[in-house]
Amino acid sequence: MENKNITLGVFGFGCVGQGLHNVLNLTERIDARIKTICIKHPEKPRTLDTKFFTTDRNAILNDPEIDVVVELIDDADAAFEIVKTALSNGKAVVSANKKMIAEHMEELYDLQLKYKTSFLYEGSCCASIPIIRNLEEYYDNDLLNSVEGIFNGSTNFILDKIFEEKLSFDVALKQAQDLGFAETDPKLDIEAFDPKFKLCIILLHAFGLFIKPEDVYNFGIHRLNDFDINYANEKNFKIKLVARCKKVNNKIVAYVLPQFVDSKNKLRDVNKEYNGIVLESVFSESQFFVGKGAGSNPTGSAVLSDISALTYNYKYEYKKLNQRVKYSYHSEEELRIYLRYKNIEEVDFNDFNRIEQRFESDNENYIIGTINLQKIIAADWLKKNDVNIISLN
Repeated sequence: MENKNITLGVFGFGCVGQGLHNVLNLTERIDARIKTICIKHPEKPRTLDTKFFTTDRNAILNDPEIDVVVELIDDADAAFEIVKTALSNGKAVVSANKKMIAEHMEELYDLQLKYKTSFLYEGSCCASIPIIRNLEEYYDNDLLNSVEGIFNGSTNFILDKIFEEKLSFDVALKQAQDLGFAETDPKLDIEAFDPKFKLCIILLHAFGLFIKPEDVYNFGIHRLNDFDINYANEKNFKIKLVARCKKVNNKIVAYVLPQFVDSKNKLRDVNKEYNGIVLESVFSESQFFVGKGAGSNPTGSAVLSDISALTYNYKYEYKKLNQRVKYSYHSEEELRIYLRYKNIEEVDFNDFNRIEQRFESDNENYIIGTINLQKIIAADWLKKNDVNIISLN
C-alpha cells in the first residue's frame, strides 16, 4: 500500500509534544509535517517560531488542510472534547492521554464507527513498548491468559532509586519530577491511577472488555516506608508496582498493587524509568516486552509510530470485541499479601481467609495472609494512612 502525505495539528507542546517534534525531525521516510500547534499559555518561551502556535482550537479542528489531530494535553475533559470534535469532523486522531481514553473508551469506539475515522493511541500505554499494536495484530487470534507488568515508569524510577541507591521516597520522587518522568500531579503515579488507566485500555485489546477505571482496584506505593523496604531487603525481594489482568475460566479480573518480586520474576530487573510486560497465552506461552516507559522522546516516538501508521490508513480492528468467547469481569481473586499496620485495633483480621505469619514490635507490625480482592476493596481499615499492603502473588 502506498503511503500518503499528512498534515498535523497538534494540541499541547509540553514534554510529549516536544518529544514528538524532536523525533519527527530526526526521522526520515515519514511524510508528515506539523502545520499548527495549539497551546494554552502563549507567554511561555518556545523552541519554535511563533508562527506555528495558536490559542484557538478551531484553527486546527476546522482547518481542511489538517488531516490528523494529535492530542497531547494533560486535561482529560478538554482532551475528550478535542478528540470527539476531530473525529466528528472526519479527521484521524492520535492521542497519548490514557486517562481520557480509559474514561471514554466505549464512546470513542462508537465515534470511530460512526464517522469512519481512525483513532490511534499507542503512546497512552507504556510509551516505547508497542503493546496495543501487538495485542491487535500478533495476539488477535491467540488465547491470552494474562497480561501483567510495570506500566508506570515514574514509580519504577522511584522504586529503583530506593532499592539501588538507598534514597528516601521523597528524594526519589523529586528526582523523577525533575527529569520529567512523573506526571503533573504525582498522585496519578504514586497512588497507581496512571497504570490503572493503561490497564483499562489493555483490557479492551486483550480481552474485548470495556471496563471503567472506577471498576478496577488500584493501590499504589504512596504508603511505602522504611519498615516495608527493610522487610523486602531481608527477604531478597524488590518492590514493583504491578498492573495485572488475568483470565479465570471465562471471567477476567484486573487490579494494580505493589508487589514483592523475587529473583525468578522477569519484572525484577526492569529498572529506572523502564516498563516491562509479561503476556501469557495458550499458543505462544510466555513473552516478555521491555522498553522505556516515561520521558519525552520515548512517548513522542510512540506517537510518531501512530502517525506513521496513519500514512498507510491503519485502523484498530478491535478483533477481541467480536471473538467467539465472551468474557465477563469480576473481582473474585484470592490474594496473598503482606499487611503492615501500627495498631492492632486498626485491622479486621476476620477479613482474611488465612494468616500464615504474624510479627509484632514496638513500632510496626505485619502479617502475611490470604484475602479476597473484594475484601480489600471494601476494607475501611485500608483507608488509614499507617496501613500498607504489598502483594506476594
